[in-house]
Parts: sequence; structure tokens; C-alpha cells
Amino acid sequence: MGEFDLIARYFTRPVRRAVLGVGDDCALLAPAPGMQLAVSSDMLVEGRHFFAGTDAYRLGHKALAVNLSDLAACGARPLAFTLALALPTVDEAWLQGFSAGLLALADAHGCELIGGDTTQGPLNICITVFGEVPAGQALLRSGARAGDDLYVSGTLGDARLALEALLGHTTLAPGMLAAARQRLEAPTPRVALGQALRGVASSALDVSDGLLGDLGHILRASGVGACIDTTETIKLIAASAYSESAGGHFDTELLHQCTLAGGDDYELAFTAPVARRAAVAAAAQASATPVTRIGCIEATPGLRLIGAQGQPMPQRYASFDHFA
Repeated sequence: MGEFDLIARYFTRPVRRAVLGVGDDCALLAPAPGMQLAVSSDMLVEGRHFFAGTDAYRLGHKALAVNLSDLAACGARPLAFTLALALPTVDEAWLQGFSAGLLALADAHGCELIGGDTTQGPLNICITVFGEVPAGQALLRSGARAGDDLYVSGTLGDARLALEALLGHTTLAPGMLAAARQRLEAPTPRVALGQALRGVASSALDVSDGLLGDLGHILRASGVGACIDTTETIKLIAASAYSESAGGHFDTELLHQCTLAGGDDYELAFTAPVARRAAVAAAAQASATPVTRIGCIEATPGLRLIGAQGQPMPQRYASFDHFA
């Protein structure tokens, strides 16, 4: 099967919102009046971002999910995406699974595949996603202010826990491993929450490399500091809720490492004024996404962790670094 046969069979579909999709040198997008384009790219490389042999359907899902998560952090509605795909060989069974997972998530969010490229090489997936957001309403990293509440959506740390188990660093019961691995390989982009937080959140980003490392981007962009209550963040790893019933026991230090610096969560971390707590709760309810208040923004730069009874904790948790 040649390149263009591959594209035609697995990745060519009629577009409904784009002006022009797959087949020409460029695709054409026309944002609605009063809207701005939000654009983001993410790359997944075999052996660096996912294990060889990862289920193809889940990999297709994740490849788009991590990009949709960036749109969510901006408060944007998905429009379309391009796919650049390097393949060692043309494996039709793999392509069928990959494209099915990719396009199922795309359909769920009304996000059209409008172009891209394919070539032979080590397995590498690069997606560029396009969304739209009302002019002046995008959620940015630079809006956090001293006194704001600090929130995170969903759960944290289960993806890292799955990775630790897959690397042989810890042991999980089969059911617990399956649930944690689902979070690692098929994350849920919080697109609806991101849009619901427009006009409510003062800043936002998605948690991809680890909560502390990613939160640092907001603190630097906003010129502020933060205090995180680790007695709240440690509750957010779903596996810990049933670890005893499953016959396992997790070291507290491992739970802190997973929740504070684990990465691959693709949840939203965001700030909002205290006066907007009811609006945050309404956004969470409207998007059917749980959110947890985990701390506050402070005027003094830096990131501080507190534990039980408000005691300071050392900051020794390093998030993922692509070049470390």
C-alpha cells in the first residue's frame, strides 16, 4: 500500500465545517465572526511517550486527546486537526485500530481531520489542533492574582502509578492496574470544563508533565507564588481509595510523587478569585467534571507545599523533562 492509498483508506473523510480538507496542498479554515483561532501541536514518540506495542486504538485516542487538552486549557472549542505520522512499515491491522481510536475521539468533539503527512521512519505521531475562542476570552497562564483559589480537575497520579507498575517499580492488583493504565493510555480531555471556565478562571493550563512543574508556568507568567495543600492532592489519586481493599499498600511518598509530579494526567489546573467559587462549582456541574480546590495563589514568588496541620513540606518532586 502506497502513501496516498494509506491516507485515502484510513484518514480521508468529508469535512463539514472546514472550507477545504484533505487532498490539496493546504486545508482551509474559516473561524466564525468574532472568534480567534487557538492552535497547538504535540508529538508522541515511541519509547519516549509510549511503550512499543501499546494498543493501537488507545494510542490513536491519546494522540488526539493530548492536543484537545491544550484547547481545553485555553477555553477553546475544537474545530479541526492535522496528522503527521511516521511508520516503520504499513501494518494495516495497526492502522485500522489507530485510526478508529483517533477518529472516534475526533467525532465525539466535532473535530475534523483536514490534512497532514505520512512517511516511513520510527513510529512518531504529531498532531496540530485548531480551535476557536471568542476574541479576548481565551484562558491564559498569565492571569493568576494573589488571593486566587487554585483548583485541579478530576484525578491526579494514576497514570504515573500505572507507569511505575509497568516498569516493575511497584505491584498493582489486576483491576487496579487496568484502571490506572486506562488513565495513562486513554486520558479524558476536559474540553467542556475549559469552555465553561471562560470568564470564571483567571488562568489555566493542562497538567501534562506533572502538577508542580506545570503550575510553575502559571506562577512565572503571572509573577506570583502558590501554596498547595498536599493533604488535598494526595486524595486525588483514584487508586489510593481502594488500595487496602485490593490488598495493596502505597507508600505516602509514592502517592505524593504520583500526584504532584507524575505527569500524563491531562487534567486542568486553574485559578479563580475567591468571589467566583459558586461560578467554579457551576462550571464543574455543567461540564460533569469534578474539581478540587488544592491551594491558593500568593504574592510572594515560589511554590510552597504544606502537609498535615499546615506544616511545611520540602519541595523535592521533579516533573517530567523531555530532555532529562
